[in-house]
Amino acid sequence: MTPKPKPKRPKARQTRDASRPVVTGDVGAVATRIEGDAIRRVLIVDDSRAQLRILSAVLLRWGYEVFEATSGARALELLAREEVDLILSDWMMPEMSGLEFCRQFRASDNARYAYFILLTLRNAREDVATGLSAGADDFLSKPLDVNELRARIAAGERLIATQRELFEKNRLLGEALGELQLVYDNIARDLVEARNLQQSLVPDEHLRFDGADVSLLLRASGHVGGDLVGAFEVNDTRIGLYAIDVSGHGIASALLAARLAGHLTRANPDQNLALTHGPDGTFVMRPVAEICADLNRMIHDEMATELYCTLLIIDVDLATGHLKVAQAGHPAPLLQNSAGTVSFLGGGGHPIGLVAEAEYKAFDVRMSPGDRLLVYSDGITESTTPDGLELGQDGLELIVRRDAGLKGPGFLDALLWELNEFSGSAEPADDISAVFLEYHGRRSRDEGP
Repeated sequence: MTPKPKPKRPKARQTRDASRPVVTGDVGAVATRIEGDAIRRVLIVDDSRAQLRILSAVLLRWGYEVFEATSGARALELLAREEVDLILSDWMMPEMSGLEFCRQFRASDNARYAYFILLTLRNAREDVATGLSAGADDFLSKPLDVNELRARIAAGERLIATQRELFEKNRLLGEALGELQLVYDNIARDLVEARNLQQSLVPDEHLRFDGADVSLLLRASGHVGGDLVGAFEVNDTRIGLYAIDVSGHGIASALLAARLAGHLTRANPDQNLALTHGPDGTFVMRPVAEICADLNRMIHDEMATELYCTLLIIDVDLATGHLKVAQAGHPAPLLQNSAGTVSFLGGGGHPIGLVAEAEYKAFDVRMSPGDRLLVYSDGITESTTPDGLELGQDGLELIVRRDAGLKGPGFLDALLWELNEFSGSAEPADDISAVFLEYHGRRSRDEGP
């Protein structure tokens, strides 16, 4: 019997790239993975399964975890589930080119940045520009040279390591900024509360006494400031006025101002440093120069601070209009008589807290009914225009003359408005404070209310 001829084995189906080598070079010579942790997981995208297998074998030999996809669409589906560090994608693929795959991948919501290398036979300049504009990081020409592939992966390793280091630093910076924001918010809330507490130290903007009206102004340049003003009743015929301006701004200045004002409180006369008991048991005012000296010693002996303050304290006799004034570095008070004439009083004196054994002197002022006295901080006279022109005493005098018809808090509101107009800002550059005394003279007992 004649043996039947063996059937011919069908030829293997060849892919479009099977006729040419996939990689060239000595794979064994570079068998270990590139040192570094930035690239661990690699995705290969190619419609040629032969090329996938060969390139996967190379990368697996180098120690990478390898994923495969035969099209851009499948690669995008895989990338929706897995994060990779490196993508090697063929440029020429049916349905979705490697270029379009790169565009869609860059436009997707991937938390991790992957280094993208296009594998192509195209290496013209315009092709490279097109690939870079689509989001590719690098190019490799086919057939791939194993040494060049390793060098390009090493470049990607450095870039991704740097990018992730920056990402981690930005993350840590973001966390730190978040924590700082919480701290800032807490401080801001505390400062708002501190401002409310400081304003509570001046509970009344207008005080009426038998013979005089006293109006108070206090505006801090920040949340809190170093200025404080106040008035306290001594007895039926006397009142005390004070103005404090602590050096600097902010919390430390505000704390020192509050402590000093606490020694001049009208809420508890027994704790008021300015008061003492007279022979009949009623309160009388201590000499104003002695009050300045006591506060000066207190700062030096009891307070560990480099801050100092200016102070002006006045003993007002409501019956006679006689004032005893002690000036410790505070600006000269302004006196406007009933005829409108303006004069500045006092000669300066040592600030409180600068010279341990400083001596202070008092001077006398006589007010007549209709006279007005303005005690102010240097935040008023040192207000400046945007061009740097300072208001000074001359500018203050003009304002006082212009607003001579205004009384009480209305006068101080107008003064504050004019300062804002002069400086071009509603936020003062320095703390602003003032005490405004309008003397009327005491009514006789027979006049009635």
